[in-house]
Amino acid sequence: MRTLRNAVQGDKVHHAYLFVGSRGTGKTSMAKILAACLNCENGPTVEPCGKCDSCVSIAQATSLDVIEMDAASNNSVDDIRDLRESVAYAPVSGRRKVYILDEAHMLSTAAWNAFLKTLEEPPPNTVFVLATTEANKVPATVVDRCHRFDFHRPTVEQIASVVRRAAAAESIEIPPAAVAALARSATGSFRDALGTLEQIVTYGGQEIALEDVLAVLGVADARLLEQTVDAVASGDAAGALRALEECAEQGRDAGSFASDLEVRARELLVVQTLGELPEELSLTPEADAALREQAERVDHATVVRLLELLGEAMEGVRAGADARTRLELALVKAAKPALDGSMRALLARIERLEGAAADKDVHQVPPKAARVDGAVADAASVERPDRQETPAASAAGPAAGSVAETPTVATQQPPAAVDASPSLESPPPSQAPAVRDLESVCALWPAVVDLVRSENGLLGAVICEARPVAMDGDDLTLAFASSAQFLKKKAEDPNYRAAVGEALRSIAGGRWRLSYELRDELAGEDRLGSAEYSEEEWVTRFMREFDAEEITGEWEAAPGARDAGEDARDNGGGAQPVISNEKGA
Repeated sequence: MRTLRNAVQGDKVHHAYLFVGSRGTGKTSMAKILAACLNCENGPTVEPCGKCDSCVSIAQATSLDVIEMDAASNNSVDDIRDLRESVAYAPVSGRRKVYILDEAHMLSTAAWNAFLKTLEEPPPNTVFVLATTEANKVPATVVDRCHRFDFHRPTVEQIASVVRRAAAAESIEIPPAAVAALARSATGSFRDALGTLEQIVTYGGQEIALEDVLAVLGVADARLLEQTVDAVASGDAAGALRALEECAEQGRDAGSFASDLEVRARELLVVQTLGELPEELSLTPEADAALREQAERVDHATVVRLLELLGEAMEGVRAGADARTRLELALVKAAKPALDGSMRALLARIERLEGAAADKDVHQVPPKAARVDGAVADAASVERPDRQETPAASAAGPAAGSVAETPTVATQQPPAAVDASPSLESPPPSQAPAVRDLESVCALWPAVVDLVRSENGLLGAVICEARPVAMDGDDLTLAFASSAQFLKKKAEDPNYRAAVGEALRSIAGGRWRLSYELRDELAGEDRLGSAEYSEEEWVTRFMREFDAEEITGEWEAAPGARDAGEDARDNGGGAQPVISNEKGA
């Protein structure tokens, strides 16, 4: 606050200030400090004594020259009129009268208009300080007449220093780890940190332990968070659930544990991306070292996937789902991508296999391997996660074994042979041949359905009942059960057909021409959807799932509707019901 210092020292204090910042950053406290600087018996000074009558009364909120008004509860025109009347009186005992309007953005438009004239031409020796968390709600005519100061959120270390200073002043013993946990929980608010410290002292006395802080805050132990992330990274779903169980046994909420775990994953993501530990994440030397070590130990893709799944889990909790069930599902999916049929899970499985193959190849490269342009000319053959042999794998050599088998290093070719046969080099992933066998398409079909569902929920509900049954080059036939005529008709819509083809191209590569048919043999299969439904049951199900309603009555509501209905009856089919949805589904 160099500007305020110079203004006080040079006796050039402005008549109106606007303090903007998030909650608990010290806006009101700074306004009181400014009032003490102006009215201290040794002042005006930038270092008020804190002992004179003026300083003591300001600190105890009993000074008649410092009027604090909560604009959230005093935001009417009558309140501003009372303020205007009191402004006319001279200071009682100090040099300046200071008016502090907290939450100033809550004033009504009429109140601002009544206050504007006083703000433009205030009486002498009067200072207004407007404190707000939402400066965008303050009229521009008011902002123009104030000197604005923005209060930024303090760092964890700054909050920790305030906590240590307050603890020393009150003779409170608190270890560094507890201070760090308390500072982190304050989320950039000095007021929250000091309020929590007072609550912890009431709970545990003058000697505070880390366990007391965790109990009051209801946050998970850093050890449990680190253990959970390690279990997910190693594919140990049981270990991740055991860590969650231990957290529950300690009396902590599953939703809070999910939030704490998200914070831990975010810290790992930041450290992995920046390559260093930023100052804002620094706590204690031991905690910093543990965070750096885990960031090096855990795969980057695993952290990203865990964050995504935790976000989905917490979104489900906000929608009313059970917090523990959602968190357990997220942890199991993160640790076992094979259990998740989505495209993201499929990519995660491929990345793990490629990473394992790369590490194995590095350790198995012979010391005298042939080199081409300074690079080792070797290759590894790794089976795809769906255990299907693709043209890319066939080009590199016969694929054998399973996913669990150790990748092997291909036979080294002489330098001349390698130089003469550039076609032996594996194409980059972006140029990999498209899948062109029915079995592979069937294996990738759940990922296609998942991608379609993420873009269009209605189409996803339709296409999940289909199965690839025949393939001829770029022509792919998708079959529905014989009772699903309604679904087949919906899927044949040109826009829906294009959307499914695009999703299939994104996952399997290439371009596809889709056709649909009905097959009796699919009626008894365990399809991706639920049990077999009649056409009327499907209509009822869609109405329930998408909050739609059936519009009955004459067809004149839509031009040509009657003709369409008559045509449908002439062709032997009844007129289809019209389903409306406010969301346009």
